[in-house]
Amino acid sequence: MSTLTVVLVGYGVTTQDLGRPGLSDMGLGAAGAADRGSAALANRMVGNRPDAAVLEALLGSVTLRADSYTVAAVTGAPCPVWVERADGRVRGAAAYEVLLLEPGDTLRVGLAEDRLRAYVAVRGGIAVEQVLGSRSWDSLAQLGPAPLSVGDVLPVGPASDGVGAGAGAGAPISVGAWPVVDAVPPPLLPWPGNPVVLDVVPGPRDDWFTPEWRTTLTGQEFHVSPDSDRVGVRTTASIPLVRAVTRELPSEGVETGSLQVPPAGFPVLFLADHPVTGGYPVVAVLTPESVDRAAQLRPGDTLRFRLAR
Repeated sequence: MSTLTVVLVGYGVTTQDLGRPGLSDMGLGAAGAADRGSAALANRMVGNRPDAAVLEALLGSVTLRADSYTVAAVTGAPCPVWVERADGRVRGAAAYEVLLLEPGDTLRVGLAEDRLRAYVAVRGGIAVEQVLGSRSWDSLAQLGPAPLSVGDVLPVGPASDGVGAGAGAGAPISVGAWPVVDAVPPPLLPWPGNPVVLDVVPGPRDDWFTPEWRTTLTGQEFHVSPDSDRVGVRTTASIPLVRAVTRELPSEGVETGSLQVPPAGFPVLFLADHPVTGGYPVVAVLTPESVDRAAQLRPGDTLRFRLAR
């Protein structure tokens, strides 16, 4: 089996796939890639099935050494990318490009220029052991393959795990035969404005807030708090949302993208590692595309909400 050796880890790198949905009765959320669109694009670029595991790198900053012929791609946060040969020669590369690595090549992903999370996919997927049917690290439950450390050796699945025909794992790669794509236009470049606009659908508990909640939510800028993480994006603003119903809400199920409003009145945007239940009312829910955008917000970023209907 082909492997990748972790040479450098910057701000944190985890293994992520589509997560482990369907376990909420056990108190487990789905987890999985925070920006699903970027993870799916990385897998598509290297010819993997959508459920193949990728690496999610906070602010980029990860270095991997290939021990055999490997096809890789970097998506998500735009990072400088270059390949260092075994003899020390450096070859320029780029994010959103299909990269062909030879044995001994080192793939270096630098610090992201903007956005928060970069995704690294290799043909065959990252084949670490599954936990409850998934290779995703769940930061809330502390479940799944542990975050990467320097010196870790990551197994790579066989090339036959991809969706297209191609060379076997570890065999030289024929550019003429596969892959059929060299690069793709980055779908979120340039970063969509400042502030970033997130679309939301009202409910299910919007009736727990005063009628002015729509104006309060959409009529001002919000800022991302430093204590945001894979559980959720915490926000602050000048004017809080005001509750019309002040009694306690029994804990109820929450979904990825929920805008839960704690007593301070500023929404928390639930991401991949959110809890399965919550006791604060959810005023609205992000659209799937906006969940991906929210996952790329950095502390200090400015955002606005827009009602999708």
